Amino acid sequence: MNNKLAALLLVPAVLLTLCTHGEAEVEWDVTKTLNIKKTPLDVAVSGNGRWVFVLTQQGSILIYSGDGRLEDEVSVGKHIDGIEVGPEEDVLLLSSRKNKTVQILLLAFIQNFDISNSPFKGRVDAPVEIAVFGDFQ
Repeated sequence: MNNKLAALLLVPAVLLTLCTHGEAEVEWDVTKTLNIKKTPLDVAVSGNGRWVFVLTQQGSILIYSGDGRLEDEVSVGKHIDGIEVGPEEDVLLLSSRKNKTVQILLLAFIQNFDISNSPFKGRVDAPVEIAVFGDFQ
């Protein structure tokens, strides 16, 4: 009985040592490279991946679309040395160790639409504003 118990306990131990251990491996690939003419200092990405914000040593934030196109540049000053996306994609937190400050920057993403061939009523050059009530039930 003791021999059977010893063999029963020994078999799993032997199997564990004889089995080869799998090595963890990580495969990676560079999917996109942003060629920036200014020196990058910090980078932040919006939660949905739609925007990439690059803080430069020259004191500006370069705003790239998710596919890598430069959309805009915002001057924030050379004292800013850190950037982080806030709770929404249009909020940036800018930190300055030198000034011991954190600034909350609210961005408004303005989209231009080509409506030159669209039908219209009224003056062609009349101002147009669209209000979106996102929380309406």
